[in-house]
Amino acid sequence: MIASGTVPAPLPEPGLQPEAGGFQVRSGWRLGLREFARSKLAVIGVGILVFFVLFCWAGPHVYHTNQLLVNPLNSFTAPGAGHPLGTDNQGFDELGRLMLGGQTALEIGIFVALLATGIGMIYGAIAGMAGGIIDAVMMRFVDVMLSIPFLFVVLILATRYSSAELGLVLVLAVFSWLVPARLVRGEVLTLRTRDFVAAARAAGSSRRRLVRKHLIPNALSVVIVNVTFQVADAIAALAALGFLGFGLPYPKPDWGDQLSNGVSYLQDGYWWLIYPVGLCIVLVIVACNFVGDALRDSLDVRLRGH
Repeated sequence: MIASGTVPAPLPEPGLQPEAGGFQVRSGWRLGLREFARSKLAVIGVGILVFFVLFCWAGPHVYHTNQLLVNPLNSFTAPGAGHPLGTDNQGFDELGRLMLGGQTALEIGIFVALLATGIGMIYGAIAGMAGGIIDAVMMRFVDVMLSIPFLFVVLILATRYSSAELGLVLVLAVFSWLVPARLVRGEVLTLRTRDFVAAARAAGSSRRRLVRKHLIPNALSVVIVNVTFQVADAIAALAALGFLGFGLPYPKPDWGDQLSNGVSYLQDGYWWLIYPVGLCIVLVIVACNFVGDALRDSLDVRLRGH
């Protein structure tokens, strides 16, 4: 019963949540995070990535192996008590090698993704904001670069500049920034017609300030989603280079080199040289794609709830 003369308290509007001082508007990022947490595939993907981070960095401190000295007398040892995943043709413990190879794969994948996305974000924002002939020239350059066979050119560059992790990161980043540039450019073309950009222009903001303070921050959702796919692509490219013999030099292990080495002995029945490392590559790439798909669905308001 409502007493006579009293006014009922207003119900909270959708998208608002009550707090001690009134109502607080839920940010789009908070709603996106909630949608992300609801995705079972996203949770599985995050769980797999967390497992591999712990496996690759914490594992060597628990399971100690020698990955520097060759031991031919211990080669091709089958999985057992002393070596859970056996040893390879040089006597290296496969489990320990998987841990170190995973460190290389994840480090290079993350660095390539961050570098390529940063370059592509700046390039695409400038092209989209400039418009006209500048935009046309910049995007035709991107189209030309995309038309070049990726693996063929990377192999050529890798033979010259991939003697260290930094060189391999730069080689892979040379062709990885093109897709982020097109994505950000398309987002900026949409954003620059919005009212808040027109208001910033009317207030006297320069183009550099518009790009730095308004356009790039509002395109971050596209950038964040793309980073996860870039990590997966970089890990796959690194595995391909290592498989073809253009990965990191000894003694730095990588999964692609392990896979190539295992294929050479698969017909001899040494299955443990290929299946564990192949499974690691597949799981990490699939996990990155799970996380990327979930981020795309949660950060794009048009896809929420579908």
